[in-house]
Amino acid sequence: MAALIEFIKRYNYWFIFILLEVASFVMLVRFNSYHGSLWFTQTNSAVAKINKVYTDLEAYIHLDEVNRKLTLQNSMLQLQVNQLREQLKDATHQPSINDRHILDTLSGYRMISARVVSASLLKQTNYIVIDKGAAEGVKEEMGVVGGGGVVGIVQSVNKHHSLVLPIINRNSRISCRIRRTGYYGSLTWEGGSPYYANLVGVPQYAKVKRGDAIETSGYSTMFPPGLFVGKVRDIKDAPDGLSKQLIVNLGTNFGNLRDVTIFENKHKQEIQQLFEEADSTAANQGL
Repeated sequence: MAALIEFIKRYNYWFIFILLEVASFVMLVRFNSYHGSLWFTQTNSAVAKINKVYTDLEAYIHLDEVNRKLTLQNSMLQLQVNQLREQLKDATHQPSINDRHILDTLSGYRMISARVVSASLLKQTNYIVIDKGAAEGVKEEMGVVGGGGVVGIVQSVNKHHSLVLPIINRNSRISCRIRRTGYYGSLTWEGGSPYYANLVGVPQYAKVKRGDAIETSGYSTMFPPGLFVGKVRDIKDAPDGLSKQLIVNLGTNFGNLRDVTIFENKHKQEIQQLFEEADSTAANQGL
């Protein structure tokens, strides 16, 4: 306390000077309309800038949650767009039981939001780790999609994390089709650039052109039909001379991938059971 009193005594003239400056400023602003309006204008401008910085900071803090919601909504919209596309194709005729079944399968998928916590990009066998696992209902062989398109397939799962085999892994193989014509093939990756993959096994007579959209075919239990994969960049003849090889510009940017959606096919076990029964019948008949 004594030190504080000594400090005030030593610098009392500074405190008096500051006090007089403040009093002079208050009188200048209060009794001079021009300076008063100028002061309030500058004060309001400063407050507005501070509020803007605060608002931007608050928006940035919540940006992760916004991105997560947008990724999930984008996946849902892709399903809805594909459903509308299929309905439009069937609008000129009475839909059959099989047509209705194709449309009904879109409602047979459950979606789980997740976030990428680790990923490799420049290897021949790249992998991605996401922050959802068995505790959240994630299982092996579930499809994974990002905001830009298909990401890959869940390969292994522990309690709270899962390992995803992305489409930029040399062991990846996903059934895809040309959206405009319906011809399909297998999406593969031969290494190199993470921005391009190959659609192989497309019939030589298939109609395709640069810029055509490539999407999931729905021929597997991992992905519903109509999810965007990428666009055709180039068209080549396959080495076998019997099919085409399409160079696909992938929609997913793996360099900044963060939020993803996992698809669970609710009817997967039923479909697999049908395949197992068919294989068992063929084995019993010696086929």
